[in-house]
Amino acid sequence: MSDAATAEKTAIDAQSAIPPEELDRLTDDIVAALKTVYDPEIPVDVYELGLVYRIDISDDRDVTIDMTLTAPGCPVAGEMPGWVENAVGAAPGVGKVTVRMVFDPPWDQSRMSDEARVALDMW
Repeated sequence: MSDAATAEKTAIDAQSAIPPEELDRLTDDIVAALKTVYDPEIPVDVYELGLVYRIDISDDRDVTIDMTLTAPGCPVAGEMPGWVENAVGAAPGVGKVTVRMVFDPPWDQSRMSDEARVALDMW
């Protein structure tokens, strides 16, 4: 988990009425679900690509995800939010899922995880 993701998770833990162990499980299940969604043009999942900017889990277990695309004109721009919503919505214990597309800040390659860089041979 990146430093930013750890800091965000810590901030969520401090504010949540969900027991910490359940919140950890939900977070792990949501991330696992996100890792099943791939950009069809790139052999890396949306989470490792760094397309997911924010995951918010409310006390009633509804999930809001802020994400972006590698480019605003991405051919799957209309479909990707539905793929993410369906994948995360299938995770155990998750309520309603809302996916918001954001383009600020714009995505760039620095947002990719080391795992994504290895998969794309970008070292």
